Amino acid sequence: MHARLAFRALAAVALSALTASAVQAQASAQQAPQVSVTGVIYAQYGYFDVPAAEKSTFDITRAYVNVLGRFSNGITTRLTTDINPTAAGSQLIRLKYAFAAWTPTGSSLTYKLGMIQTPFVDYEETLWDYRMQGTIAVDRNPLGGPSTMTSSDIGFGVDGHWNGERVNAQFALVNGEGYSGGIDDFRKDFEARVSFRLQPTDDNSRVGGFRATGYVGVGKATGGADRNRYLGQLSYRKTQFTVAGEYVSVKNAAITGSIISAFGVYHLTASKVSLIGRVDVVDPDKNIAGNNTTRIIGGASYQLSPNVRMLADLDRVKASGGTAINQFLIQAQFVF
Repeated sequence: MHARLAFRALAAVALSALTASAVQAQASAQQAPQVSVTGVIYAQYGYFDVPAAEKSTFDITRAYVNVLGRFSNGITTRLTTDINPTAAGSQLIRLKYAFAAWTPTGSSLTYKLGMIQTPFVDYEETLWDYRMQGTIAVDRNPLGGPSTMTSSDIGFGVDGHWNGERVNAQFALVNGEGYSGGIDDFRKDFEARVSFRLQPTDDNSRVGGFRATGYVGVGKATGGADRNRYLGQLSYRKTQFTVAGEYVSVKNAAITGSIISAFGVYHLTASKVSLIGRVDVVDPDKNIAGNNTTRIIGGASYQLSPNVRMLADLDRVKASGGTAINQFLIQAQFVF
């Protein structure tokens, strides 16, 4: 009888120890860092109708490798390398993103420090969803620098969303020279974007629905000249189609220019085919008449698999009074 009771007591102690060990192991697993590697590659064949040494080329236009870390207490990290072809035919490897982020438990805010996404470019690239064709209008056109707005910069930022993404916003205090521009002086740029969903649709993402979006970027370039950008955008996005239009006012020192961009995407019903179109009108200086440049993009894409998308498109650029430059492109996006 005593032996049986002793055995039961020993079994209970052993079971308790095993349970405690399992709980401790589970807690340790939950706190263990999670690191993943992802990436995207953009490849293309291009035919150009202008007199040039290379009228027909195959190219890797961009490649990104992301190392993502997830830790306990709402802390995440991101390191992204940008592999960019140079004019000499070699590949330039540089940092695109390198930051740590913290989202407090139950909070609608995420705080970022390092080389972070700027407030607008990442937002519109998600809305447009065809970065594979090329950069968006404010990133592609160099009004006052390598681009009117850069996609990444070094500084501190706060992202927020409320009421199921009905409102989302980003604020950042950055160097202002962009991720490839270096650190030239003590001046900083303040950048902010706020997006309001005026009407819901079947797309509940941060870019979905009928939205009004505003952006402001104010600061001083190296040397003290004004570097200000003001943008207003209206967009409507459902799972089947997206339409959007925006106006950007750009002030660089005493020169004021503008960019008007409108684009649309239509996914054919029960098909892997989508149609895209975009028009950009760029005026680098409103005080000089007849110096506008117009870019027209049109094409069709095919989603070969969840990781591979193909795109055939015509990209036509024409300056006022100039000769049009036409590019016929077959492009591919590989995600891993």
